[in-house]
Amino acid sequence: MRDFENQTAIVTGGAQGIGQAVAARLVAGGATVAIWDRDGALAEQTAQALGHGAFACEVDIANWNSVETAMSTTLMHAKGVDVLVNSAGVAGTNAPLADYPVDEFRAITEINLLGTFHVNRAVIPSMTAAKYGRIVNIASVAGKEGNPNASAYSASKAGVIGLTKSLGKELAHLDIAVNCVTPAAARTRIFDQMKQEHIDYMLSKIPRGRFLELDEAAAMIVWLCTRENSFTTGAVFDLSGGRATY
Repeated sequence: MRDFENQTAIVTGGAQGIGQAVAARLVAGGATVAIWDRDGALAEQTAQALGHGAFACEVDIANWNSVETAMSTTLMHAKGVDVLVNSAGVAGTNAPLADYPVDEFRAITEINLLGTFHVNRAVIPSMTAAKYGRIVNIASVAGKEGNPNASAYSASKAGVIGLTKSLGKELAHLDIAVNCVTPAAARTRIFDQMKQEHIDYMLSKIPRGRFLELDEAAAMIVWLCTRENSFTTGAVFDLSGGRATY
């Protein structure tokens, strides 16, 4: 159990998957948690299940105006934002780059990379004013190594890693930690967007021989959100089951 009393957190993609597991731990630690999700009904359902420490905001992180509106709504519930976990993302189609739909490549990049920029940009003023904050962006092992037939996803997640490193250095003079994690695949609804052969490929690359469990991911992510994480910033934490060792 981590101590998040009197703190406010935003978890994007918090209605399900890794985001939901993170939100549950933050609420259990005493935080007020804003669950930002494109699926507003599911976000509301998740918030109600988590209890009085959570509330929902329907938001499209690829749209800056939508992010600004969600930020304004969040600040109605709190004087500032202490924690951001950016877990929203999409996998997209599996196809060779030469056949990849141009519009879909753009859409995946807008959600995974531009969306990360939007939500990080939205919380920085509050954190800078308080001279305190914890940001964790969810990248992917695909951003380190690349997955064949997943160029849009791999490239967008590599961009998340680069953005995190850059922002971590920008804010290093303050007690604001900006880090990212690079999970291997976990069994979430994102699998619905993938072909079985691609799922089998990902599993074959994990030395532990299984997919990531949601609570395993949440345990590392939530520690990165604590005051204990007071020195490390701009770093990449591996959650790939041994696939990547750097």
